[in-house]
Amino acid sequence: MSADLATAPFRAGRGARIGAALLALYVVYAGAQLDFTGERFRVGLGNAARFLGRMFPPTVQDWDSLRRGLGESLEIAVLASALGILIALPIGLIAARNLMPGWASWPARMLIALCRSFHPVIVAILFVKAVGFGALAGILALTVASLGFVGKLFAEAIEEISLKQVEAVRASGASFASVIAYGVVPQVLSRFIGFATYQFDSNLRNSTMVGIVGAGGIGGTLFAAFQRFDYDFVCAILIAIIAIIMAGEILANQVRSIFIDNLSFGDLLQRRFSGFRGVGIERIENE
Repeated sequence: MSADLATAPFRAGRGARIGAALLALYVVYAGAQLDFTGERFRVGLGNAARFLGRMFPPTVQDWDSLRRGLGESLEIAVLASALGILIALPIGLIAARNLMPGWASWPARMLIALCRSFHPVIVAILFVKAVGFGALAGILALTVASLGFVGKLFAEAIEEISLKQVEAVRASGASFASVIAYGVVPQVLSRFIGFATYQFDSNLRNSTMVGIVGAGGIGGTLFAAFQRFDYDFVCAILIAIIAIIMAGEILANQVRSIFIDNLSFGDLLQRRFSGFRGVGIERIENE
C-alpha cells in the first residue's frame, strides 16, 4: 500500500471537489433567496420561548373533545392500515418484476408511484372535497398512503427473494397460488410484518395531521385550540398524541416479537415479568 493511499484512503477527485464547491455555493444562494438570516433565526428563538411559556402548565379544557379526537384518530389509523395493507398485497405481488410479465408489473408500479407522489395531507384535501368533512376522508387518504408505501416495499422484497425455492415448488406441479404460498411468502413474511407495523405507526401519526384539513381525528381539535390561542390546551393535546404514538410503538414491537421471533403472548408476559424481577433483584443487591 502506497503512502498516499495510507494517508488519504478516500481522497476526493477533482470532479468531487468541484461538485462540493457548487453545492456549497447553491446552499448559500438558496439561503439568501429564502431570507434565511441569523437575525431572523434569533428573533424566532425569542418568539418560541414566549410561545412555550404560554403552553405550560398544560390544561385539559375539554376532556370529551380530547377523548373523541384521540379515539377517532386511532380508528382512522386502524381502518386505513387494514384496507391499505390488504390492497397492497396483490398490487405489490403484481408489481414484482421477477414473478410477473412486464405488461402486468409496470401498471402496478405506476399505481404505486402515483399513490406515493403526494403527501397524505394533500390527498386528504382532495378526499375532503370529494366525500366531505369527516373521518371517511382521512381513512381514504391514509389508505392511499399505505398502498404506496407497503406496495413498493413488498414488491422490492419479492424481487430480492431466492428463485430456487420458487422453482422447486413450481417443479412439483403446484398451482400459482401454492407457489406464492410456499415459495414466496415464507421468504418475505418477516419483512412484510415489519412493513405493516411501521405503516400502522405512520398512519397513527398522520391521522393526527389530516384532521387539520377536516379529515377527522385529533388534528381538528388541535387546530381549533390554536385558533382560540388556548396554548395550554394545545400542550395537553400534544402530550396525549405523544402518549398514543408511544403506545402504538410498544404494540408494534409486541406484534413483531410474536410473528418474527415466534413468541406467544405468555412468553411476552414472562419476559417482561422476568425483566422487572431482574431489575428488582439488582436494586436489592445494590442496596
